[in-house]
Amino acid sequence: MTTQKKLRMTPEQRALTPIRIPMPLRYLINLTLILCLWLVFRALITGGVITNYWAGILITVGINIILAVSLNVATGYLGQLPLGHAGFMAVGAYAGGIFMKATPAAELLKSGQNAAALPYILAALVLSAVIAGVFGLVIGIPALRLRGDYLAIITLGFGEIIRVVLTNIDSVLGFSFTYGAAGLKRIPKFASFDLVFVCVVLSCTVVHMIMKSRHGRAILSIRENEIASESVGIPTTYYKTFAFAASAMLAGMAGCLYAGYLGSLYPATFKFMKSIEILVMVVLGGMGSMLGSVLSASVLTVLPEALRSVADLRPELVLLDIYLPDMDGLSVLRALRADPGRPAAEPDVLVISAAHDLDTVRGAVRGGAVHYLIKPFSSEALREQLERFRAMHERLRDLPG
Repeated sequence: MTTQKKLRMTPEQRALTPIRIPMPLRYLINLTLILCLWLVFRALITGGVITNYWAGILITVGINIILAVSLNVATGYLGQLPLGHAGFMAVGAYAGGIFMKATPAAELLKSGQNAAALPYILAALVLSAVIAGVFGLVIGIPALRLRGDYLAIITLGFGEIIRVVLTNIDSVLGFSFTYGAAGLKRIPKFASFDLVFVCVVLSCTVVHMIMKSRHGRAILSIRENEIASESVGIPTTYYKTFAFAASAMLAGMAGCLYAGYLGSLYPATFKFMKSIEILVMVVLGGMGSMLGSVLSASVLTVLPEALRSVADLRPELVLLDIYLPDMDGLSVLRALRADPGRPAAEPDVLVISAAHDLDTVRGAVRGGAVHYLIKPFSSEALREQLERFRAMHERLRDLPG
């Protein structure tokens, strides 16, 4: 708005005029917020508020954000429906994993020389992105000539072909390359929270810059009306392939981070349902919305993990948490482990059943057995079971430790 127009405006009109923040200042504000977010997470992790388990969940959140944002390029911005995104993730994961195993990065990371291993890590990320991008280019050129359901079917087929090749290529080559269904193991674990956070920021920045450029506007025009876009001179085939390859490159980088986080890869991980999970994140957050993809990927990753402890509990232990908050399964297990008569090889999981008295439970622990008794509760039976737990808890608290 020009200065003359502003002078002719009334005070009421000036008050209603939105304040336009210059673009450099917007980027500076975003950078400041990102740094503040990183400092908060880093302080919580360093201070022990966020445990190692939840730090790992944050790494998984970052990987899923990259996957969702990358698929959003092809689905939300381009308007296509590819269902083979897990295949590009698998290509990047195996490319990065095989490369890292062939480098001295494992010895450097074990000896604490993280700075010396950084060039290998960056090379693995770039290599994974490039190889996945090449696969996206090769698949995208013929596949993107189709539309709608046909495109979804052919990309689904390509994704399954990639998984099957990873499973059976060793028998064709005659030597161990991907190790088939047994899995590619002993990959150096290089994916840290800081690395994943930087990759998430870079991925979102690259996608944002592409979509704000003339190339991004061309991609959006194809989504709105492909025929009209082609009629005004936009090379639709070029931009569709470009967006598909860019999406595949980011998926390959996410796959490399996934390999560096888990340390082992299995072809069964990258089945059709993995692509559906990523697609659900995009759809839930809103097609074409980067912020929505970030939020939905975060929620759909954290929520199952937050509810996992409830899902894995048996009905008796759930009742403990609800009706007897002062007596939980961990305290019972801790008291039993303090028993000097327990065996050295104790079971990994112990489920305390309401039908077992203390002697039966202690005998099960000493024998290395795990006892289960799951049955529906009536109101009277529920009160009896709770009384049993109260009595057992009183006796367990008297044990040493």
